[in-house]
Amino acid sequence: MTGVNSFQVSGYGPERAGWTRLFARDSLARRLDWPILLAATALSLIGSLLVFSATRNRTELNQGDQYYFLVRHLLNTGIGLALMVGTVWLGHRTLRTAVPILYGLSVFLILLVLTPLGSTINGAHSWIKLPGGFSLQPSEFVKVTIILGMAMLLATRVDAGDKQYPDHRTVVQALGLAAVPMLIVMLMPDLGSVMVMVVIVLGVLLASGASNRWVFGLIGAGTMGAIAVWQLGVLDDYQIARFAAFANPSLDPAGVGYNTNQARIAIGSGGLSGAGLFHGSQTTGQFVPEQQTDFVFTVAGEELGFVGGGLIILLLGVILWRACRIARETTELYGTIVAAGIVAWFAFQSFENIGMTLGIMPVTGLPLPFVSYGGSSMFAVWVAVGLLQSIRVQRPMSA
Repeated sequence: MTGVNSFQVSGYGPERAGWTRLFARDSLARRLDWPILLAATALSLIGSLLVFSATRNRTELNQGDQYYFLVRHLLNTGIGLALMVGTVWLGHRTLRTAVPILYGLSVFLILLVLTPLGSTINGAHSWIKLPGGFSLQPSEFVKVTIILGMAMLLATRVDAGDKQYPDHRTVVQALGLAAVPMLIVMLMPDLGSVMVMVVIVLGVLLASGASNRWVFGLIGAGTMGAIAVWQLGVLDDYQIARFAAFANPSLDPAGVGYNTNQARIAIGSGGLSGAGLFHGSQTTGQFVPEQQTDFVFTVAGEELGFVGGGLIILLLGVILWRACRIARETTELYGTIVAAGIVAWFAFQSFENIGMTLGIMPVTGLPLPFVSYGGSSMFAVWVAVGLLQSIRVQRPMSA
């Protein structure tokens, strides 16, 4: 065994690491990307304070318990951490073999949304009601399965050494795999999630080394598709109104433009250091709707000011930076594609969420990763962190 790394002997790699070696020298603990883990944990804890501030006085939401959303947000974070650990334990390579099962399950779940089991929350028919007052948003997990599924197809022959880049046939298969759940999600309609998935697909294709003609072709097809969706009336009235309010901020400030106007007032009033946690007049006065979910960044802007909002953006930037590094340093195309897909997902969703509170992006109902209240979103982003960690710990020690 001389010269063989003790971590490799432990059986990690394609299989799983023994829990007894968790904190051994040169083992899992040493290989974890701690900046990502610490930044994601910090964001979730900051989010818990912001969610608490936004909901502690809203008796119509918290059922008379000011700690209702705080406890559930912390519980969601704990479950998310457990899912991350489970993902690292299984390994992204093991999950690669389970992609057909995961993909089939995710498609089945989003199809259930279109049945009587589906429910509408805040205008979006994207949820499945569960016993005990819980809800599940399957489209959050579809983001993960699209990344894994496309990565599996695009990298199979390249990682095997048969080809240098994915061929056109493989790209078509990967696009078909992504198109099925995206079309179903569009039927809900959940435009925000579809936008994220489109960006994920573009990021995955760029990372895979596929011909740039595919990327430019998809951008053109997406533009024409968006025009067709608008003309054919696929979007609900409230979604059309949101885009109209984005194009003309002065349109109906007491109606469709209310959310954005109040969000900008809240953030603008925060100044450099903010009014202080739990002391924001817009937040305390409950002027900003859905402040614990879609508009949670307004709490940071008002109560923690530019410093607090900047800290959230900085922590998100740390995650993106380290994820890009993981994508660059891994020796297998499959890991590179998965990491790049996650980067595209986190980057666009964060920009869209923060952008819509500032009025520079349309309101789409996307949560801020790790910060917004919501179990499905929290679970999905922590699974993604687990995938990033798995890619890092399963690379050769010399990388």
